[in-house]
Amino acid sequence: MGPSPHIRTSETVDKVMYDVIIALVPALLMAVYVFKTRALIVTAVSVIFCMLTELVFNKIRKVECTLHDGSAIVTGLLFAFVIPVGMSLEYVAIGAIVSIALGKMLFGGLGQNVFNPALIGRAFIQASWPVAITSFTLDGVAGATMLDAMKRSLPEILIKDGNPYVEAFIGRMGGCIGETSALALIIGGIYLIYKKQIDWKTPVIIIGTVAVLTGIAGRDPLMHVLSGGLMLGAFFMATDMVTSPVTPKGKIIYAFGIGALIALIRTKGGYPEGTAFSILIMNGVTPLINRYTMPKKFGEVKADGKK
Repeated sequence: MGPSPHIRTSETVDKVMYDVIIALVPALLMAVYVFKTRALIVTAVSVIFCMLTELVFNKIRKVECTLHDGSAIVTGLLFAFVIPVGMSLEYVAIGAIVSIALGKMLFGGLGQNVFNPALIGRAFIQASWPVAITSFTLDGVAGATMLDAMKRSLPEILIKDGNPYVEAFIGRMGGCIGETSALALIIGGIYLIYKKQIDWKTPVIIIGTVAVLTGIAGRDPLMHVLSGGLMLGAFFMATDMVTSPVTPKGKIIYAFGIGALIALIRTKGGYPEGTAFSILIMNGVTPLINRYTMPKKFGEVKADGKK
């Protein structure tokens, strides 16, 4: 233990992870409502293979089993939430294995990973089987998501009958399993803020930046906020305490960077969505942000001998 003063808290990794799991329940329920039992099947496969992969690595490394902390469950849920409901279960299993193996365990386990594990799994699937991760259905009908339709001016939009903004807010539209319902994700995000597991400024800055920049670009800012993975990424992935900056100033820079990259990719890039890649890019920049935003230590002496 280091020198005093020490800060004691009853907060544990287990409590944090199970709070995140609870916060993801509304989005899961909405996914089952929209995509039926297939959403449960895909989510279950993802969670099971994440847990099995972590168990295997624990055995290989001959360390205590870490499944009790709930982090593998969180990774399984998040990976399932960022893939289409119709994806082959074989690809789901592979993506889940990669999420834990490459995204977490090869770095040394929880707390030592540089990138969000679930997004590593998604990036691997997108690089290996791009068609599988961009094929969306709703009620058994294939078509374009709202973001894809806006990007490419396509007429086929996977959305229920009714006002597009209302349907996008509620979540009755095509997309990845856990991304469609802004309402469910906001409820989960508010729960995490209430439990003080995340800082409200990070998701607000990300969402606000996307809204402002897409509006400046002449796009529909409200639909950009309600569609795609923005809400899921802002509340549940960008706020990951392991892969995000630790300083208050750093968190602001990090959040603005994610929002700006999302808006740039959506408006100028080839992909209609950019949340996953934007978060991964800023995950990689986090050590640099921490280095240059860390408060000066009292009495610290620089190399030239000046304080």
